[in-house]
Amino acid sequence: MIPPRLNRFKRMLQSSRTTIGLFMALANGYTAEIAAEADFDWLMIDGEHGPNDLRSILPQIQALGCRDVPTIVRPVTAETWLIKQLLDIGAQTLLLPMVDTAEQAAAIVAASRYPPHGVRGVGASLARASRWNGVKDYLHTAADELCLIPQVETRRAIADIEAIAAVPGVDAVFIGPSDLAADMGLIGQPTHPEVRAVIDEAIVRVVRAGRRVGIFAGDVPSFMRSVELGVSFVAVGSDVATFAQGTKALATQFRELAGGRQGR
Repeated sequence: MIPPRLNRFKRMLQSSRTTIGLFMALANGYTAEIAAEADFDWLMIDGEHGPNDLRSILPQIQALGCRDVPTIVRPVTAETWLIKQLLDIGAQTLLLPMVDTAEQAAAIVAASRYPPHGVRGVGASLARASRWNGVKDYLHTAADELCLIPQVETRRAIADIEAIAAVPGVDAVFIGPSDLAADMGLIGQPTHPEVRAVIDEAIVRVVRAGRRVGIFAGDVPSFMRSVELGVSFVAVGSDVATFAQGTKALATQFRELAGGRQGR
């Protein structure tokens, strides 16, 4: 029998250092392999804002698994049926968007657990996660290696953040600055001082409660402030933005060189 697969990201959360990761929304196994060579601590396959579905997420999980890169999957929604499918294809760490209450967080946990502890459908013989019943005692040990991270993105969620983080089975919470800014009436301004003040207070509350918290920090000041306050993991960018900015910079550089030579 195959031994249970350990969740490296879950173990990273217990370390004292802040880890960094990249959001991947290009929905491609080839670009996932490229990102795997970049030496991030972890990578996140984005099905919320990237054109990812179950069939495109699977080859990325496979590619990153071959390189032993800790992998997070963010689905488009925290529905029970989708959580079941993602777990069955081998996702072990899930980042679940738009969780506003502890009750919603508890429902996510239930969706990830087999009865009698939850409502996850039992189909291990068909599941890649169990290696098609090849993993020893999978039905009884699978939950031990799952990592569930509700995404806190509204004022309502921030108000309930300690309770969300304290739900049994929740491993950490993740603050989404962009949606929080929009909810605060400051859409497109995730680094606005008012937004940052709310984020800072929320981080402090979670850390004081002895729980883990992560965040997206798209610039150096936001990153440094979050690390200073004690976040455990930070997404520092995305494959889409890196590709868009890199290709534009390359074209601009050489267009200017070509234009300069033509003008001589």
